[in-house]
Amino acid sequence: MSDSPPPRLPLDWIAASLRRERTRAGLSLSELAKRAGIAKSTLSQLEAAGGNPSVETLWALAVALGVPFSALVEPPAPSVHVIRAGQGPSVASEKAAYTATLLSASPPGARRDIYHLRAEPGAVRESDPHIPGSVEHLIVSTGRLKAGPAGETVELEPGDYMAYRGDVPHSYEALAPGTTFVLVMQHV
Repeated sequence: MSDSPPPRLPLDWIAASLRRERTRAGLSLSELAKRAGIAKSTLSQLEAAGGNPSVETLWALAVALGVPFSALVEPPAPSVHVIRAGQGPSVASEKAAYTATLLSASPPGARRDIYHLRAEPGAVRESDPHIPGSVEHLIVSTGRLKAGPAGETVELEPGDYMAYRGDVPHSYEALAPGTTFVLVMQHV
């Protein structure tokens, strides 16, 4: 067992988070310091990536900002996120030659998911209605696809875009081998 203290969070993470959340809340340094019950100079130092913030100080700032504690200490998200072709979490259909790969799950505050789909001619992929207010947006990358709500399907080719209600029965049918498309599922 080591007697060394646990590693500290990089101050630049905390500084950037404090500035971001204070700006989002529309508060001045003085107002946030007052609400958190800390000195303005302490807050100024923290936003400049200096000082030695305690859990109590950060907790008081989080409460004053109305954000979870984690919002101030969470590592920054990478500015670029890449999923290489053929990688990423994929799920195959049992009833059709159809595979969905999740590219981006809906982040907090948004209600959308992005998928890359691969389909082969054969069985039609029938989809039950999603939650009320769902809208699907798709763009064909390769091959040909027949998609849309029951009774309103449309044939699409590479580069074609389509949007339709996802809260009604709908389907996808590959009309050419190697059909791929991007699907954005928006939940309003």
